[in-house]
Amino acid sequence: MSAPTEKPVISNFIRNIIDDDIASNKWNHPVTTRFPPEPNGYLHYGHAKSICLNFGLARDYGGACHLRFDDTNPEKEEQEYVDSIIDAVRWLGFDWGDNKFFASDYFDKLYAYAEFLIEHSLAYVDSQDAAAMRENRGTHLVPGTNSPYRERTPAENLDLFRRMKAGEFADGAHVLRAKIDMASPNFNLRDPVIYRIRHAEHHRTGNTWCIYPLYDYTHCISDAIEHITHSVCTLEFEDHRPLYDWVLDKLQPVIGWHPQQIEFARLNLTYVVLSKRKLISLVEGGHVDGWDDPRLPTLVGARRRGFTAAGFRLFTDRIGVSKGDSWIDMSVLEDCMREDLNQAAERRIAVLDPIKLIIDNYAENQSEVCYAPNHPLKPELGKREVPLSRELWIERDDYMETPTKGYFRLFPGNKVRLRYGYVVECTGAEYGTDGEIIAVHCQYLPETKSGTAGADSVKVKGNIHWLSAAHASAVEVRLYDRLFAVPHPGADDKDYLLDINPLSKQVISAYVESALLDMPAEQHFQFERNGYFVSDRVDSVAGKPVFNRTVTLKDTWAAK
Repeated sequence: MSAPTEKPVISNFIRNIIDDDIASNKWNHPVTTRFPPEPNGYLHYGHAKSICLNFGLARDYGGACHLRFDDTNPEKEEQEYVDSIIDAVRWLGFDWGDNKFFASDYFDKLYAYAEFLIEHSLAYVDSQDAAAMRENRGTHLVPGTNSPYRERTPAENLDLFRRMKAGEFADGAHVLRAKIDMASPNFNLRDPVIYRIRHAEHHRTGNTWCIYPLYDYTHCISDAIEHITHSVCTLEFEDHRPLYDWVLDKLQPVIGWHPQQIEFARLNLTYVVLSKRKLISLVEGGHVDGWDDPRLPTLVGARRRGFTAAGFRLFTDRIGVSKGDSWIDMSVLEDCMREDLNQAAERRIAVLDPIKLIIDNYAENQSEVCYAPNHPLKPELGKREVPLSRELWIERDDYMETPTKGYFRLFPGNKVRLRYGYVVECTGAEYGTDGEIIAVHCQYLPETKSGTAGADSVKVKGNIHWLSAAHASAVEVRLYDRLFAVPHPGADDKDYLLDINPLSKQVISAYVESALLDMPAEQHFQFERNGYFVSDRVDSVAGKPVFNRTVTLKDTWAAK
């Protein structure tokens, strides 16, 4: 973890807790947090908030954040997910140093601690089937019923548990339960299961184990083993905190470290779904093009879309941390990306919906060079050459035969500036037999070239971008938009799939500056007047890039 930096001016309740702990020297230990994902899927936008929070707290207080994989369910976990999680955390700009751990690292200790609980009559082997356990758990109004096996002796329980470990029993034959209180109003304390039998190969331990600990038992012990000081998690774990504390209190004689669990509100973002079940349905149902589809709110999808790590970090700082659930509008995230890309992305010209503009008084075989800044806010990046010739590509909506009020671009008799080039006067358009415009015609004013003494001799209100038809290159451009057309997909028990935006992906052929053909993958640009784009990290190849729209230049959804 990097050296501490100045903490943000805006604080939050977690920082207040840490400040008080440091002032009282509660821990006599550096601030230590952790990000503990399950390696059974791809991370999404909500995980980005947790990653930035946990790693950011450790960084700002000069401590450490551990990356720990909660790999206690061998039936759903794969190395593919481990690798993708590692890649995502690194991409967001964080590093864990030597602090990468797996819950499976602690399987021997977790088993030994379970035997400790059994020996002290704090856990027992239950032989009820799953249906009986559910029935005996009770309701919010009716307390649970003790298992008929609850009073087995420690010796009986220890013998059964060791035989479970030895593989003598089938899946579901027995479980190990913590012995707490079946009448507790908190369901998590009604003798929760802490071990179950699973004859399944684990992605790291192979077939060494056939019993596996459950999350609530594993997580708190892992935190204690690693000397985590502040175990930061989302609000759904608030009701689990009494169990977290119970396990560590009972194991105090053999562990001797008790982290503090702190809950914060998870990310609730409009126009997306973050439920793992719904994301799986989107992928497996073919509604998106895989887990890295740029419309999907996964971090691999966000990266391919062109969202930036700096933009996510800015977003996390901007929305803050609270104890209360609230909705964040997607426009906040998009604005953070625009803000970062406005500074980071060089400018280039692309014509997305091309139509010919012919300069009738420009020589057919002539061309010349105009100069465009690579970044208007960074003059040190210099300028690039943009060739101009008689025939140009312009955007189709830059011409209107009968202009509407406030339209200052090309229409018969109007003058506009070709950005970085000349002022031209529109003389009309030529139409095909089907009524479609074939080309727009104009005359240029030779004395008005940008950068010359006469550039401002003719005042115009319109300014359009263009590319020389003889020098531009055709490329594939994917216009991505929000996957869902409504802020809350599936609201009022409606099928959320019915809310998919049919225009969330449009594939077009566009013209770009030829130099862009040599751009490597994941290069960001602002296509002037068209938005921010990135060269696709999967499908772009040398000489044949594919460009994805990251965000438009402004919030086009504001008026919808």
